[in-house]
Amino acid sequence: MDIYISPMKKRFLLMGVWSFLTLTVVLADLASSDRTDGFKTTFIEKCEKFTEKTKRNDCQKIWSVFEQAYIGKDPCKVPMEAYDLLINATSAEPACNRMMFWSKTKDVVHEFTEKRGCFVTLEDTLLGFVLDGLTWCGKEGSSETFTTGCPGWSDCENNPVRSFWNRASAAFADVACGDVTAMLNGSITTPFNRTSIFASIEVKRFTSNKMNILNVVLVTQEKDGTNCTNASLKDLRQELDPRIKYSCKEVTESQIQDCISHPEKPCGACW
Repeated sequence: MDIYISPMKKRFLLMGVWSFLTLTVVLADLASSDRTDGFKTTFIEKCEKFTEKTKRNDCQKIWSVFEQAYIGKDPCKVPMEAYDLLINATSAEPACNRMMFWSKTKDVVHEFTEKRGCFVTLEDTLLGFVLDGLTWCGKEGSSETFTTGCPGWSDCENNPVRSFWNRASAAFADVACGDVTAMLNGSITTPFNRTSIFASIEVKRFTSNKMNILNVVLVTQEKDGTNCTNASLKDLRQELDPRIKYSCKEVTESQIQDCISHPEKPCGACW
């Protein structure tokens, strides 16, 4: 049996469908805008917090250069070089004799540098501070910044986050100067892991033209862990420019925590 629908009802039905479709598009646009605007807001706020004392950087311009690296691109096809302009736009004077590198010791290193202020890690620089802990990517044919649905660190080599940290780490290592410190994890079997950023990128860029010595602080636990005779640390010495001096000292994490708790103690006495 045919169902008769009056012209008036048809108009109302069409108007309802049209309204629903319009609302769907509007909500999608708003969600898209929120994705980009939310990440951008976080980026700008962290940038301004970092630069509030120096006022040397224009955070809006830095954002513009940053997003050029990945916007509209396949998130697995963003090489390290995509961030060259960003790195060049935010270069700063190197902190000779105060530069700290790390591998598998992030929490203790940053707790130490935050409380003591006598060393500087990559995450204590402008870009490192702003992007630490954040996830981002673009997509082909889109002008948005996405924070979900992005490839993980190991999903593809040239993803936006991994390429950024590789490029920023290379730049940080390029200016390493004077007496340089590296805090490595003595609770694992290979403190110097050849696949880590420290081994695969940073150490390879250390040069005796700028560096005098690499001081390795091997963070251990009270009763277990490796020591400075570890085979992987011998690999480190082989990778290091032979004209750069090398030292290694085993330091318990509790000793470092004691230094964090006693800011009056000179940093040199912490190990």
